[in-house]
Formats: sequence, C-alpha cells, structure tokens
Amino acid sequence: MHECQIRVYYEDTDAGGIVYYANYLKFFERARTEWLRSLGYEQDTLLEQSVAFVVKRVEMHNHAPARFNQMLSIETQIVELGGASITFRQEIKNAQHDLLVTAEIQVACVDLAKMKARRLPRTLLGDISRGI
Repeated sequence: MHECQIRVYYEDTDAGGIVYYANYLKFFERARTEWLRSLGYEQDTLLEQSVAFVVKRVEMHNHAPARFNQMLSIETQIVELGGASITFRQEIKNAQHDLLVTAEIQVACVDLAKMKARRLPRTLLGDISRGI
C-alpha cells in the first residue's frame, strides 16, 4: 500500500467549501502518480517511450465530504494486476482517519504511437509484482 498526502485548496471546492466530487478523481490520479514515482518511474520518461496509462473504469463512492484546507491521506493499493492493466483500490481519509471516498480504478497501459493497448513494460511489471 502507498500513502500520499494532499491538502484541499480553495480551487478544489464548491461555494460551500466542500470538495467538488470530480476533484476526487484528480486526487486519486496524483496519488497513483506518486505511487509510480515511489517505484522509480516517472510519467514523462514513460511517455518518451510511448507508454501511458489511461483510465478504463472508475467506481467511486462518496461517504463524507472533504473540506477546504483539510489535509487528506490517499491510500493506494493494487487489487488486480493484468498483463496490460492495473486495478487499484484507493481511499481518501481525513486527519481523523474518517473514510471520505473510496474508488476502484482500472487503468490500461497503451502504446501512444499506435493508440492501442500494450503489455506493461517488463521491468515495471517486475517491480510492481515484487511490491505486492
């Protein structure tokens, strides 16, 4: 499991100071990028190799609102690892460890030059497998 901290900025909220629901997807994306970085992979380096990840499926449940200026913890773990896809379970909690949002997000690995699904790079797949 990987954990990432994010602060809620004013721009993330609606007029009532509550995080706008679509912004949770941005928080999840940032946390997955930090998870990848923790394995030693940078998105820009992968992009130079024509490797990218696209979101294929999202199932998200809002349990309680996050609010302006709160520090949030986003936990990311892999629940399924395929040859060309990864399914994550992600949770957002506040500083009191209250569960705010959960999601299951499947990403597919694509070859940007061909715009088609491709297998995960062998080194990345190995590093992920060792971390599970």
